[in-house]
Amino acid sequence: MLIDLLSTRNQIIAGQTRAADQLERCISVAESAACAHVFHQTCFDAARSAAAAPVVQQLPLAGLAVSVKDLFDVQGLPTMASSAVLDYAPPAQADCSAVARLRRAGGAIIGHTHMVEFAFSGVGVNPHFGTPAAFDARHGALPGPARVPGGSSSGAAVSVATGAAFVGLGSDTGGSIRIPAALNGIVGFKNTARLVPTDGAIPLSTTLDTACAMTRSVRDAIAVHEILAARRVTRSPAPLSAWRLAVPATLFLHDLEPAVAQAFERTLASLRRAGAHITEIALPETAELAQLNATGGFSPAESYAWHRRLLEQHADRYDPRVRARIALGAGMSAADYIDLLHARRAWMARMHAAIDGFDALLSPTVPIVAPSIASVAPGAERDAEFFRVNGLLLRNTSVVNMLDGCALSLPCHVAGELPMGLMVWHGALADDAVLNIGLLIEQELQKQ
Repeated sequence: MLIDLLSTRNQIIAGQTRAADQLERCISVAESAACAHVFHQTCFDAARSAAAAPVVQQLPLAGLAVSVKDLFDVQGLPTMASSAVLDYAPPAQADCSAVARLRRAGGAIIGHTHMVEFAFSGVGVNPHFGTPAAFDARHGALPGPARVPGGSSSGAAVSVATGAAFVGLGSDTGGSIRIPAALNGIVGFKNTARLVPTDGAIPLSTTLDTACAMTRSVRDAIAVHEILAARRVTRSPAPLSAWRLAVPATLFLHDLEPAVAQAFERTLASLRRAGAHITEIALPETAELAQLNATGGFSPAESYAWHRRLLEQHADRYDPRVRARIALGAGMSAADYIDLLHARRAWMARMHAAIDGFDALLSPTVPIVAPSIASVAPGAERDAEFFRVNGLLLRNTSVVNMLDGCALSLPCHVAGELPMGLMVWHGALADDAVLNIGLLIEQELQKQ
């Protein structure tokens, strides 16, 4: 199991290791076969300079390696969203706000990571630059055929899981942080969207986009969130038994693969033995989402607004699967869009009323384990399977985005199992409760 950021920082402060040595270890992993198709561009020399700065060990990230999804501006690197369409992009003149905050906190930016083109899928496949294979941060390379890493923050997740980075900055519009976190055995925290600025990032959905990160532990997730959101998380001394937890059945538990169902039930049993009070609820409001998004949803409409000029000139250069989803936005009228805004507000009010009596809800992050890359690789003959898998991977996580909520995915698999995630979630601005509960759950799951 990888050592987390806070433990490594403590070793640096104690003189037991150096930031520069840790960075070289990360660079070695980044250049290894395990990170094939993970990095789009690297800036190792600039990272070395950052790690060598005399004051860096006093900073929260202590000169340790940070990867950045190729959606965010990093000074000196072109931002391409892993698309051939933007291969003309000039180097960014400045860091976006999220990257600037990580850099000021002592993060050594090692490069841009590959992603799903323009962030429009939860699977992780990219026909332009290749697809990184999922990697289990707890137990190493996965057995059998190479499996999808989840998306859209695919390279960011694998960079953290393999040990190439301590932090992977990404985005989450429908699950793009939590899905790859679950499939790679790491932690992904989707904060309430408004808490972290998204300027300097290519948008997918201006309504739903969230800038957030993946890490090796929940306590690292707290430390990184505090940097990205420029706020302090209020810690609670309350034990697990003091929190009111719920498991919603509607939607979240439908059609679980047997391995996921077994891991989820085992996890709930462990938490109950530790004193957790867990109530099963129906939460039928989640079944309304299909009808709510019947006209296409926010992502196609808002992405089409950004892409329409590019599509006119370069439609043939897009991943056909991505192009087809963006093109759906062309058919949404202004009236449909306004109706969706109103319907979402009404749905959110019903959801908040239904979950108000609980501190957090527990669900499988995704209902399936990672399928093979070959089964969903680019090709019209595999499109039906790709979209089936994509729908399943996004199903549970996207509820939280529509709710404008916050959620944490943490590993809940054991040796001999493929990586799976437990999602701890709630509505807007419940971030601190979700993180405190996540810490307690992580402690219990580490005993398995």
